[in-house]
Amino acid sequence: MFQRILAIVTVAATLLLSGCGYNSMQAGDQQIKAAWAEVVNQYQRRSDLIHNLVETVKGFAGQEKDVLLGVTNARARAGSIQATPELVNNPQAFTQFQQAQGELSSALSRLMVVVESYPQLKSDANFRDLQAQLEGTENRIAVARQRYIKAVQNYNTEVVQFPTNLTAMIFGFKEKPQFTVENEKEIAKPPKVDFGKPATPATK
Repeated sequence: MFQRILAIVTVAATLLLSGCGYNSMQAGDQQIKAAWAEVVNQYQRRSDLIHNLVETVKGFAGQEKDVLLGVTNARARAGSIQATPELVNNPQAFTQFQQAQGELSSALSRLMVVVESYPQLKSDANFRDLQAQLEGTENRIAVARQRYIKAVQNYNTEVVQFPTNLTAMIFGFKEKPQFTVENEKEIAKPPKVDFGKPATPATK
C-alpha cells in the first residue's frame, strides 16, 4: 500500500514539475552550457591562430614592436580568464571575458593595418594560410555566439515569465548573462578578416 502511494506521489510530482517549467529550465541550462563550450572552443582556436600570426608577422615586420606587443598582451589577458561552464552564472566574470575578447579583436585589427605596409608578408604562403583559417574561425565564432544568444534568450524568458518564474524562484534558476552588442544586426553577419584592406574590428 505504501509503495503504491509513493508511486502515485512520484508520478504526480513529476507531472507537476513538467508542467511548471522545471524540466525545460533544466534542459535550457544544459543547452546554454553546451553553446558556451562551443563559444570558448572557437575563441581558443582564434587565440592559437593569433599566436602563429604574430610569429609570422615578426619575420617580416619585427620593427612593429608596439603593435605586436599589443596583440601579445591582449591575447595574454584574454587567456588569463578561466572560461569555465560556471562563468555563465557570473555576470561580472562574463563581462570581463567579453571585454578581454573585444580588446583582442581591436588589437588584431590594428595589426591588420600594419600588414598593409608589407607586400611580401601578404604574399607569404604561411601567412595566407593563417588568413584563411582565421577568417573561418571568425565565422564560427559568430555562429557560436548566435547559438548562445538564442539559448540564453529562451532560458531567460522562461525564468522571468509567469508562472514558470515561480518555479525559478523556488529552485534557484536565475537569468544568465548575455553578450552585449552595439548593433544586434551585426551579430547576424560573421565578421570578415580581410588582409587586403584594413580590417573592421570584430563585434564586441
